[in-house]
Amino acid sequence: MQNDMEPKEGWNVDNLTDMMDTADAAVPGGAAAAVAFDVKNMAGITGPLGFFDPLNFCGDASEGKIRFYREVELKHGRVGMLAALGFLVGENFHPLFGGSVDAPAYLAFQQTPLQTFWPYVVFGVAVVEITSVFSFKNPKDGLWEIRSDHEPGDLKWDPLGLKPTDPAELLEMQNKELNNGRLGMIAAAGMIFQETFVTNAKLFA
Repeated sequence: MQNDMEPKEGWNVDNLTDMMDTADAAVPGGAAAAVAFDVKNMAGITGPLGFFDPLNFCGDASEGKIRFYREVELKHGRVGMLAALGFLVGENFHPLFGGSVDAPAYLAFQQTPLQTFWPYVVFGVAVVEITSVFSFKNPKDGLWEIRSDHEPGDLKWDPLGLKPTDPAELLEMQNKELNNGRLGMIAAAGMIFQETFVTNAKLFA
């Protein structure tokens, strides 16, 4: 006895695919509706503030734009953490370049021995930034938008194997990185402001 749903030519890959497409079209949003993007499901939403967007940057932003915001936040957070650590350590312990770089951190980058070092820093930053270009959508599909298959902040570089395989542990690590990065940006900005406009001297001079 033939099933009423069975095509006259019998089941094959083509008509099965057609049926799946038809079923997706019959559901609002298709198959993607079940995994719709929600900014409130992203890492970094922790207590006590929870989802904090007072200027409503995410209000009408697309998924690609929000992923771009997160990519920017992660990169600036990592730089902020390094900068804050550099202020505290570099001003008190500076054996490189013969120990001759002994100045407040906001001025140290201008010292003569460091001027030959900066091209290497710029090159390292350029490598990361150039490779990140491939994470963007085609400009025709949206300016400054990250592809949905790209994980923000993932440089595909984990030499120590620190990235957890368990989703819950990974979320916890992502939350820690984001929160420490936010603190690092605020701390670095505060240190720069203090040395530049208040004391004009080292933090612990």
